[in-house]
Amino acid sequence: MAEFKTIISDPKTRRAFNHALSESDSSALIGRSIGDKIDGIFVNLPGYRLQITGGSDGSGVPMRPGLPGGRRKRMLLSHSTGFRPQRPGQRKRKMVRGQDLGPEVSQLNLKIIEYGPKPVEELLGAEE
Repeated sequence: MAEFKTIISDPKTRRAFNHALSESDSSALIGRSIGDKIDGIFVNLPGYRLQITGGSDGSGVPMRPGLPGGRRKRMLLSHSTGFRPQRPGQRKRKMVRGQDLGPEVSQLNLKIIEYGPKPVEELLGAEE
């Protein structure tokens, strides 16, 4: 099944923490979308609320909000998720993945939106 590596961002301290999810916790997140709010218990942060902000699959193809489903698609992009132009007005056709989480996703980006009683460093360790 799917196992996600998660990058959890803390806006207060401006730090990010790496955490690997077990297969059971990962399967509970399948079907969620970018922008959804999840309970922190899935990533060993009881009392916290997190928001899904993005991710990528095993090949490094980024997830893009607004693209329904979890499939890959080649899109003509200007300045946005998946492409940073080198000159003004430049556009390019790039491969992106839809906004829904599936078993193909290997990395998941999360942002803390509500804090719990214990600090994040204590719950996840001092990993960066």
